[in-house]
Amino acid sequence: MQVQELVAIVPWNFVATICNLFIQMYLIKRFLFKPINKVLEQRRAMADRELQEAREAKKSALAMQEEYEQNIARAKDQAGEIIREARRTADSQSEKLLQEAARQAASMKESAEREISREKRKAVTEAKEEIGGIAMDIAGKVIEREISQEDHQKLIEEFIANVGEAS
Repeated sequence: MQVQELVAIVPWNFVATICNLFIQMYLIKRFLFKPINKVLEQRRAMADRELQEAREAKKSALAMQEEYEQNIARAKDQAGEIIREARRTADSQSEKLLQEAARQAASMKESAEREISREKRKAVTEAKEEIGGIAMDIAGKVIEREISQEDHQKLIEEFIANVGEAS
């Protein structure tokens, strides 16, 4: 009965098959799973390291961005201060120019007033000289002839008319 032999369990074959299975499991574990696990662990470590580097790069980028924003803010503040200082300087210079213009105007006014005063004195002096000359003429006329009341009145009116023309 050979058919029965195919279905029957041979103990030595069974033990050899089990031993063969354990040897294959040991060899697969030793030469296949350990290197694969080692490669997987290296890849995991590399991925963790890259993640850590990415986090550090992100922190560094955020720090640089914050520093950049601070520098921008400082630059804006400095620009504002420069503008304010320029305005103060411009205001100061315009104030100085206005004061200088006012001083020059006052000086010109004072000079003009002195000139007017001098011209007025000159005119008064000339008027006095002219009046003196007219008075001398009248006195000369009075001396040349005897004057009646009527002539005296005419001379006075003539004198007043001449004085009015002179001034």
